Amino acid sequence: MASASKKTTLFSSDVCCHSTAAGSTTVPREAASVASANVVQDWNLTTNDRADDRRTSKNVAIPSGEDRVMCFRFPVIFYFDLEPLATTYYLTMHCLKCVSIFTSHGTRVVPPMLRAQSRHPLDPLSAAEISVAVATVRAAGATPEVRDSMRFIEVVLLEPEKHVVALADAYFFPPFQPSLLPKTKGGPVIPTKLPPRRARIVVYNKKSNETSIWVVELSEVHAVTRGGHHRGKVISSSVVPEVQPPMDAAEYAECEAIVKEYPPFIEAMKKRGIEDMDLVMVDPWCVGYHSEVDAPGRRLAKPLIFCRTESDCPMENGYARPVEGIHVLVDMQNMVVIEFEDRKLVPLPPADPLRNYTSGETRGGVDRSDVKPLQIVQPEGPSFRVNGYYVEWQKWNFRIGFTPREGLVIYSVAYVDGSRGRRPVAHRLSFVEMVVPYGDPNDPHYRKNAFDAGEDGLGKNAHSLKKGCDCLGYIKYFDAHFTNFTGGVETIENCVCMHEEDHGILWKHQDWRTGLAEVRRSRRLTVSFICTVANYEYGFFWHFFQDGKIEAEVKLTGILSLGALQPGEYRKYGTMIAPGLYAPVHQHFFVARMDMAVDCKPGEAFNQVVEVDLKVEGPGENNVHNNAFYAEETLLKSEMQAMRDCSPLSARHWIVRNTRTVNRTGQLTGYKLLPGSNCLPLAGSEAKFLRRASFLKHNLWVTQYSRDEMFPGGEFPNQNPRVGEGLSTWVKQDRPLEETDIVLWYVFGITHVPRLEDWPVMPVDRIGFTLLPHGFFNCSPAVDVPPSTCELDSKDTDAKETVVTKPIQTPIIAKL
Repeated sequence: MASASKKTTLFSSDVCCHSTAAGSTTVPREAASVASANVVQDWNLTTNDRADDRRTSKNVAIPSGEDRVMCFRFPVIFYFDLEPLATTYYLTMHCLKCVSIFTSHGTRVVPPMLRAQSRHPLDPLSAAEISVAVATVRAAGATPEVRDSMRFIEVVLLEPEKHVVALADAYFFPPFQPSLLPKTKGGPVIPTKLPPRRARIVVYNKKSNETSIWVVELSEVHAVTRGGHHRGKVISSSVVPEVQPPMDAAEYAECEAIVKEYPPFIEAMKKRGIEDMDLVMVDPWCVGYHSEVDAPGRRLAKPLIFCRTESDCPMENGYARPVEGIHVLVDMQNMVVIEFEDRKLVPLPPADPLRNYTSGETRGGVDRSDVKPLQIVQPEGPSFRVNGYYVEWQKWNFRIGFTPREGLVIYSVAYVDGSRGRRPVAHRLSFVEMVVPYGDPNDPHYRKNAFDAGEDGLGKNAHSLKKGCDCLGYIKYFDAHFTNFTGGVETIENCVCMHEEDHGILWKHQDWRTGLAEVRRSRRLTVSFICTVANYEYGFFWHFFQDGKIEAEVKLTGILSLGALQPGEYRKYGTMIAPGLYAPVHQHFFVARMDMAVDCKPGEAFNQVVEVDLKVEGPGENNVHNNAFYAEETLLKSEMQAMRDCSPLSARHWIVRNTRTVNRTGQLTGYKLLPGSNCLPLAGSEAKFLRRASFLKHNLWVTQYSRDEMFPGGEFPNQNPRVGEGLSTWVKQDRPLEETDIVLWYVFGITHVPRLEDWPVMPVDRIGFTLLPHGFFNCSPAVDVPPSTCELDSKDTDAKETVVTKPIQTPIIAKL
């Protein structure tokens, strides 16, 4: 059923107009049999988008009080066991307890679906749900001591099985399309309600240094002010041995405080001319795993030290003065410095006059004056529609989610393709990990190999986008809720931004004979969030296009992580930025996990992956002109075979195909993964960080879907001593891929040799990839995009008179 812009929810009435108590006739036997059919008792009733000449479809407002008895008609898709699937019925509602259904078989009176589910199974946990989950876990602690020592790393939605999502989308929430469900011999089995939502909680016990995972079942949880009486139910809990969960911002702040109060550290800073501890910045970094001393039996951090120049300048770039030669190791469980050594006295770099980046701090406060205002105006509003976390934009629809670790998650991506209806593309899209290894072998830089998702959390480090010009135009924001270290709920307002962008020309052709031209402007829908991890900023973007294309993009900006040098010293492992200051070479790697569902209805697993290489035809009788080349496909039959790398020389790409669906040429429908610029790690094969990041050894991994396989380096990469945990281990099962539920893991990276132009703040660098329809449509899906009105809105400041486009006249055309 097509969803309307407004929804009408039917609530139970005390008396049915067809009951004898209401003075009406009794319910016919036929109606009673239908009423007893296996139908949903929780339903959000919406009108159909189409209007009939005789029975007009419109939004229905239900009056209150005594006026609730009424009659109206509208077409809906109604499902129960006694009728064929996907039959359109016309309903007359008599009261809030029953309706008449007009079909070719006659009139029946049945009860309507009475109550809507409050939250979709994929909606992120609300603040109230997080509070209930935390309270439930805390209450389950064996003793007050245990409860007091609980620290909450993350509280996230335990995503349900895919069939639960399918039922929700079919009968309870937009897109309201039961026809997406596979047909069964006995007809659809319609549940009375969806399973309760569940939360998954990672808890760190500060006293015992243990990490545990809890699953809590949530009842109907409302606003915090109304939900104090709600209590969840613990489904399971287990201690995970020999792991360390991600660090928390509260730990970082406490670590900074204890280091700055440590007497030997204060003395070391005095040797460098710093006595004001307010100028000192302590950035704790996870230690990674380089030897047994980094084992997860202790929760460790190795801070990097920086020093600002002016205490009264909140926007000063403190990263411009790194402090070298001081070794500090902090026990984060007990918050004590356990190792300290002033190894080498390296003078602080002199204050760089170009270190700051705000207009009041650089260039004498003078900004360029030739930038005219550029306004994004949508007088009729945006083209997208939003219902909770469900988004419809032109022919695309999907759901938005958010987790503390991944940040933005895109669910249930589908394209509405005319008479073919809603065609799924992917079940889940997200960035699940990123690793930043540095190329300087000197201390402390060799330890810089941050897992910014697994050790910190991209979502938890996201920030509100309302404070700047991160997004322009008509914007829809989504808030994000997560737990802090002590179990309180924090909200990032305007965390996810969604807006439309003009993207240049979509397509154009001019007939050279007639001079007639057709051109269309391209528009894309962009969903994004931005996080700050210490000195770096990362923007994560998903772009949806009118031609069926999806682009994933990461934008890198922020401040370089620098090192200090002795006077006259030079290092080949980086770029000199200023006297005594250099930026080490490094790489940024990102992992996109794409749970694909190309043309697969829920419950179907009919996808496969082929690798495509462009081959040059050898000389011979079929290639006498030596110009021939062709595309050669290789089916990736198993997981071990599907560890692949990019090959620019052969324009390598990969296509996810549906093995049961064909286009008009008889070829299998598919979506192509088209790589952008990419690289592999430049470290040696025995590099210590590759123990935890072995997934970086290939650009593409393909696995058979497994619900528990979410993160390529395993769930707990922090201080992980186990080699190859995650993807490298999973693929050893060598599961078949010829026709199954496919998950793509695309690893893409950028090598950063810093430039002077990257200082003091880096202009955005971009990296990403594209998902392109490949035989998915029978022709270009963009041909129906209407002409733009841009010629009516544009202005030519140099024009003296109105310019009228004339047909091109040439001697050739004249002869024609």
